[in-house]
Amino acid sequence: MGFKSGKSDTDAIERFDTNANAHDAGNGGEKALRPDQPTTQNNGADSSDESTQPATKKHLKTYMGLSGRRLNFAISVVATNGFLLFGFDQGVMSGIITDPVFNDYFPATKDNSTVQGITTGIYEIGCLFGAIFILCFGEWLGRRRSCIVGGWVMIIGVIIQVASMTGSMPFVQFMVGRTITGVGNGMNTSTIPTYQAECSKSSNRGLLICIEGATIAFGTMIAYWINYGSQFSDNASVHWRWPIAFQIVFGLFLSVVMVFLPESPRWLISRERYEEGESVLASLHGKDTHHPEVQAQKAVIMDSINAAGKGASFSSLFTGGKSQHTRRMLIGSSAQFFQQIGGCNAVIYYLPVLLEESLGQTRKISLVVAAVNATCYAAFSTTSWFLIERVGRRALFLWGSVGQCLAMVITFATLIPSGIKQEETTPEAKQAAKGGVFGLFLFIIVFGATWLPLPWLYPAEVNPIKTRGKANAISTCTNWLFNFVVVMVTPIMISNIGWATYLVFAIINACFVPIIFFFYPETQGRSLEEIDIIFAKGFTEKINYVKASHELPMLDDQGVGEYARKYELAEEEFNADRRASRDAAANKAEE
Repeated sequence: MGFKSGKSDTDAIERFDTNANAHDAGNGGEKALRPDQPTTQNNGADSSDESTQPATKKHLKTYMGLSGRRLNFAISVVATNGFLLFGFDQGVMSGIITDPVFNDYFPATKDNSTVQGITTGIYEIGCLFGAIFILCFGEWLGRRRSCIVGGWVMIIGVIIQVASMTGSMPFVQFMVGRTITGVGNGMNTSTIPTYQAECSKSSNRGLLICIEGATIAFGTMIAYWINYGSQFSDNASVHWRWPIAFQIVFGLFLSVVMVFLPESPRWLISRERYEEGESVLASLHGKDTHHPEVQAQKAVIMDSINAAGKGASFSSLFTGGKSQHTRRMLIGSSAQFFQQIGGCNAVIYYLPVLLEESLGQTRKISLVVAAVNATCYAAFSTTSWFLIERVGRRALFLWGSVGQCLAMVITFATLIPSGIKQEETTPEAKQAAKGGVFGLFLFIIVFGATWLPLPWLYPAEVNPIKTRGKANAISTCTNWLFNFVVVMVTPIMISNIGWATYLVFAIINACFVPIIFFFYPETQGRSLEEIDIIFAKGFTEKINYVKASHELPMLDDQGVGEYARKYELAEEEFNADRRASRDAAANKAEE
């Protein structure tokens, strides 16, 4: 069906609210909501795990005594804590895997790059299973419960790891615990961005994703410094038990505080718990349930749910035509794929190992240099907050790839005099190898400022509402799968081909440039429906989609309607994206 222009947005919202209330009455047997009538519990809906109160201005439901901006801030704090935990666990094994005390306690890891890779990488396999679990059962479990369960699963995994004792197959126990920790982290990282996005104003979502990315870097920094500090303990087991056990602090905060926060309003409404969803929306806005802003956002949520419901099966991802669902899914997933194979986690997970084995540094020097490197990583990751809306996604992708390639070229070039396996120990070779430290610093700085947040933001923008949930899930699974591959093979590569490891990463990063240049359309400043039009234009006119994005002018509401009719976009799916974009524009204007 082609797109047809309709009545004004206000009329559409009013018409939708009438239909939604009638739908409520049909499902729950309650009357339509009226401004002079307080909401009541929906007896026909699912039972609630939260007490639902009439959300009027005189009696607004609060969480921990918070509503409005303060409640949104509390949700952001808990969400970023979840990503601190993510970053911490990424960095913690870097200073442990080659620790002599750890290697003596787990002899299988000593001087065995393959076992070291498996020990570190098994965590990513757990994360992959956690992400798959949320993909299959997340909608049934809910956002809040998923985070709570994920936090407790991580805590259980950590306890199993630090409780590993000789005489009871400690290495097997450690591996099981690390896998379980990964499952919990996979559940959290798959749920928290969705939970935060569904509880926040749409105009803030890009910034929130960048903040989450920066939080990962800060978590890694904390892990590196704790690894370094633990080396000064007289108790040898503290060298590895304490850094791993410290994760419990983040996990407890996430699991306990989340109990007192609201469920996602979108999830509640999708489960036909309309009154609870409306009450949570009112609490998040700090307004009563009948306020136009609350009702407008409820209408946006209902539109997106209806559009997503029509494409609930995975088969909807594999369609072409004007919607180009398959192409858009592949573009989003490729961003996650490129981020991993570019070498970021080879540096994050193994920097102390790289410094010891590739650059010949002592253990303590390697740990302190790695900690300083992680501090630079965290500091520069904040620059994406300001760059992403100013220079655009394509520019960050392209310049990030060039910068990462250059950094890896510097690293391998300065290591060549030392030989493939650093067998040359002349003063000249050692002096040249110091340039490798600069190369690794440059890489992590460039990565933090560019590639760190982009693969989490770009798939959410390039995929339409109809397929966004499943397309994002696939991109997340892609991230964890190739995260495991890189973490698994990096120590093997360093052990066998030395400086050529960095040459491989340099070539890979160079290959990103033409792919991004020719296949990644710019999404900066574009509404969701404009992105729909870009892909429809490219398909209809048989031109490159990047060219289509350059040729398409920035559109106002009238222009969007004209182009939608021109390319005969599907009305229901297009209108869902259009309503969401209008909501984002309204929120931005309000701020």
